[in-house]
Amino acid sequence: MSDIKQWDVEDPKFWESEGKKIANRNLWISIPSLFCGFAIWLYWGIITVQMLNLGFPFAKSELFTLMAISGLTGATLRIPSSFFIRLCGGRNTIVFTTALLMLPAIGTGIALQDINTPLWVFQGLALLSGFGGGNFASSMSNISFFFPKKQQGLALGLNAGLGNFGVTSMQILVPLVMTFGLFGGEPMELVVSSGTLIGKIPVGTETWIHNAGYVWLLFLIPLAIVGWVGMNNIKDSHVTPDLPNPIVSFGIISVMLLIGFATAIAGLWFILPESAHGSGFDVPKEMVLIGVVGATVMLLKFLPGQIRTNLERQYKIFSNPHTWVMSIIYTMTFGSFIGFAAAFPLSIKIIFGYQHILVDGVMTHDTMNASAPSALMYAWMGAFIGALIRPVGGWIADKLGGARVTQYCSMAMVVSALGVAYYMKAAYASATPQDYFVEFLVFFLVLFAATGIGNGSTFRTISMVFNKEQAGPVLGWTSAIAAYGAFYIPIVLGEQIKLTTPENALIGFAIFYAVCIGINWWFYLRKGAEFHNP
Repeated sequence: MSDIKQWDVEDPKFWESEGKKIANRNLWISIPSLFCGFAIWLYWGIITVQMLNLGFPFAKSELFTLMAISGLTGATLRIPSSFFIRLCGGRNTIVFTTALLMLPAIGTGIALQDINTPLWVFQGLALLSGFGGGNFASSMSNISFFFPKKQQGLALGLNAGLGNFGVTSMQILVPLVMTFGLFGGEPMELVVSSGTLIGKIPVGTETWIHNAGYVWLLFLIPLAIVGWVGMNNIKDSHVTPDLPNPIVSFGIISVMLLIGFATAIAGLWFILPESAHGSGFDVPKEMVLIGVVGATVMLLKFLPGQIRTNLERQYKIFSNPHTWVMSIIYTMTFGSFIGFAAAFPLSIKIIFGYQHILVDGVMTHDTMNASAPSALMYAWMGAFIGALIRPVGGWIADKLGGARVTQYCSMAMVVSALGVAYYMKAAYASATPQDYFVEFLVFFLVLFAATGIGNGSTFRTISMVFNKEQAGPVLGWTSAIAAYGAFYIPIVLGEQIKLTTPENALIGFAIFYAVCIGINWWFYLRKGAEFHNP
């Protein structure tokens, strides 16, 4: 039976007799669905590298906009997605939002078959990739209702951590499936050497780049079926007391997602340069992000009837100061992870793939570096480490307390970000940037590891600070705010690379991490804090 009317996992007898089996089944269907969401949300980080290698006629800054578009849209869609479970039920939400991922997957496969496909088409597909980013909020909110508080750190860490493996698996799988005609179609020839885990692929090699989109259908189609058969809606009064039928649920989700798309498109128009189909107004991105978030929240309140009533009840989280504190702290951890995962491949390509040499007294960055490390060979490592260690962060936090673990991670992030900045600066001023690659990579991997552990520990804190009714929406909301890192970090890195000062981006991030150390100490670690080391 897909709908559960009585659900009390805090009752040990119920948990052992019924709850555990149902919860674990929903968790292990949720994880691969979230896995595909992350993969499709962030696959532009790999696709754009290969587009450069194949000679697609776009500037480097234009390719960075594809990651920024998918990043901002995915983050914005998390705002309505935060409230889907209480409105529409877990099974209805997860199945429908997983099926929606087929749209960008098919569209990307079609568009990549023609090197003359215009930029606006790719931008539209990057917009649709935001479905994958939005799915995280509803997935985490859903799993939080299935497990007792004492096990939520590990359960949420598994869902998020193994779901995050969609990023690193995508960074391995996409380059590999491009090497053979899995789905037929005409191949293209590399004009710049590419790479996979097995080594460099030379110029002139045939590449089926369109497989980067089509390959995800192999997972999404069976997942939609398995989710429909195996997942559950919880009709308990604390979860989804007024559960509509599936068709109505799909309609509600669609309308709320359209609101998120509308505000994201408006924000992107204000931010993007005119050459990338934006306004060219050069409005500060921070102001635009605040406007997008505010507009999305307000427009959702105008929805009629039961939806509005339910949202008003869930919006009570905004009167709790810890909602805003955890939004900042979670932005430090997850926002950094997802932003760096999006920007890491193209950053390696641009910083180490070109020689930075003086020509008539002017530093140039357009000469190919024959000794460059392959971005596609190394890009997967950061997301792999961050995702792999995330459940460990939840487990450690269950033992030591979430805030304490978060504090240690924050300190490590400050140090590693400054290390990345130092070697990034050295590489971008050198004719032999590869000399600094190992140090750059090591510091970046430490940074990824710290974000991964911190992701798990912040989940523990949220589950302990908020009551059962608020914990799910708060998890979704904080993940929505943090997900703007997938937009902000690629945009800032792209801007600073264009200004030839990429290290400034990492120094700025390190300053933010230091501020978070103070915030976390004040609210959760100092003597007399309302919630001490939750």
